[in-house]
Amino acid sequence: MKKVLLLGGTHFQINSIKACKRLGHYAITCDYNPNNPGHKFADEYYEVSALDKEAVLKLAKMLKIDGIVCYAADTAAVTASYVAEKMGLPGQPLKSIEILTNKDLFRKFLLDNGFNCPKAKGYTSANIYEAINDWEIFKKPIMVKPVDSAGSKGVSKIDRKEDLEEKIKYALSFSRNNRFIIEEYVEKNGYQIAGDGFSVNGKLVFRCYANEHFNTNSIVPIGESFPYRPITKYTNSKVDKETQKLLDLLNMRTGAYNFDVRINEKDEVILMELGPRNGGNLIAEVIKYAANVDTAEYTIKASLGENCEDLKMQEVKGYWSCFMMHSKNNGILKEVKISDDLMKNNIIEYHILSKINDSILSFDNSGGTIGTAILKFSSMDEMLEKMDNMDKYIKVITDRQTDRQTDRQTDRQTDLIYIQYNTLLFYKSQAAA
Repeated sequence: MKKVLLLGGTHFQINSIKACKRLGHYAITCDYNPNNPGHKFADEYYEVSALDKEAVLKLAKMLKIDGIVCYAADTAAVTASYVAEKMGLPGQPLKSIEILTNKDLFRKFLLDNGFNCPKAKGYTSANIYEAINDWEIFKKPIMVKPVDSAGSKGVSKIDRKEDLEEKIKYALSFSRNNRFIIEEYVEKNGYQIAGDGFSVNGKLVFRCYANEHFNTNSIVPIGESFPYRPITKYTNSKVDKETQKLLDLLNMRTGAYNFDVRINEKDEVILMELGPRNGGNLIAEVIKYAANVDTAEYTIKASLGENCEDLKMQEVKGYWSCFMMHSKNNGILKEVKISDDLMKNNIIEYHILSKINDSILSFDNSGGTIGTAILKFSSMDEMLEKMDNMDKYIKVITDRQTDRQTDRQTDRQTDLIYIQYNTLLFYKSQAAA
């Protein structure tokens, strides 16, 4: 039995822990939060921050692990590569992972190597005023981002100079390295391309592109739908070509990738991000339904240096999506209403992550997710209509200012709603299996 160290135990990382166990390996998790739900699926858990490279390396040596995995979040990808390199374990090149997970380094690499790329410039916390003075060099609107965050944390889109300093400080509040980037906003033609892919010995052998969905005037994705509806019949092959060019230049080996790609008005491919890991938002789980490919299992195999050459391209069968339930404002969660239409005809499985009467955050980044769902549709048109108008089908009810005395009468009723949700999840999941 081989030992695999999995960095993180959030809801979105449970899939990788279960995959490790399915393959017959010993699953060990570590992060800073012992209450994360994934840890109960592991054989062991250690309270060690997945971002602390030296602490994780010390733990990995003590445990004599055979492989290390970063799944569903870029933030620990450098740690996984660092530990693998230090211990001589299978993994991706550390320098390449650092480029892919730092937005300023990534933009510079793209520009230096002839990729289509928005004008961008990186800064540190020490030169905020240089960034403000550079306002005129950028076409508006602009994006302000921490270079090293995940889940859209700290990201803003602005077109007024007077907002710039505030948004820079907001970005820096999410940066571990005290760095941020300003880049020109890329208008997209059609849906932004999301989804996951996998390379074997540096060759992109599998990819499953999706339509990325956003709330109106929001920059945080609320879900992805499969298959992607291409702008032209050549769109997918053009994205494949640009991705392979990047993998070749970075000397990538065997592993998973998460895509964020835009096609501009000139039909040019813009690689917004290429995360060196499986996607969040249950993307790997949806791909398993849609294409019958378990990329989580292949990620475990890759971490152990096992042969992945049987992985081949598979097309999506049917119409599938994942959706992140959320609120548009901060408040106290009172109820989650799911329409009968969606429940009967589309939802395959779902999880409510927050309890009734929990304080919840607006969906300014992935930290505002209060529940997840995987859905199946009868057609592309039905899928896109529902995903683009999900407010009509799933309603999150909150109280902004809760009076406990007046709410006492409704507590039992809302608690019953929560219990019913979880009971239905069990039966739907069993049926799907």
